[in-house]
Amino acid sequence: IFMNEVFLKYLTAPTITSGGNPPAFSLTPDGRLTAKNADISGNVNANSGTLNNVTINQNCRILGKLSANQIEGDIVKTVGKAFPRNGSYASGTITVTVYDDQAFDRQIVIPPVLFRGGKHENFNSNNQQSYWYSTCKLQVLKNGQEIFQQPATDVSRVFSSVIDMPAGHGHVTLTFNVSSYGANNWTPTTSISDLLVVVMKKSTAGITIS
Repeated sequence: IFMNEVFLKYLTAPTITSGGNPPAFSLTPDGRLTAKNADISGNVNANSGTLNNVTINQNCRILGKLSANQIEGDIVKTVGKAFPRNGSYASGTITVTVYDDQAFDRQIVIPPVLFRGGKHENFNSNNQQSYWYSTCKLQVLKNGQEIFQQPATDVSRVFSSVIDMPAGHGHVTLTFNVSSYGANNWTPTTSISDLLVVVMKKSTAGITIS
């Protein structure tokens, strides 16, 4: 029977298949739906399955556990910058602000920053040898409060830190001040390694420490 148009109040059929070869749509008695394309304007509820090559255009919330072999994105954020210099010596300020814009606790990790001054020879008018020192000083502030300050001459000093950042406790601003000076107001020669700041989610999943 071939019908151009038909209105059926109820339809019961063991299998429904569209035209075409192969069919673009089919529904079998066991509830299996096969379709080449689908536009769904309402809700989709599924208990299992597989999605390949999909894009989530807007926000997605995962209430359960997420396991992933590869992740590209901002689970871990890093920022790096070289300290300012004035010719032969380090001098200036770097300010880093980590915004309290996530719902989970995070940690701010600062890998080692090495800084040092120097020891210099000096000869007076009588050709007598003496030494003078360049000093490099690093000061670190967290939200305006000093958490580190040390000078270094000819022996390197190191600063590194792990700072907890609980969610909802406000932004964290870190200020790194480096300054240099020489004995007798002579021009110093100092050095300091680049600053790297790593921000990551705080979690102990899969880790024990004792």
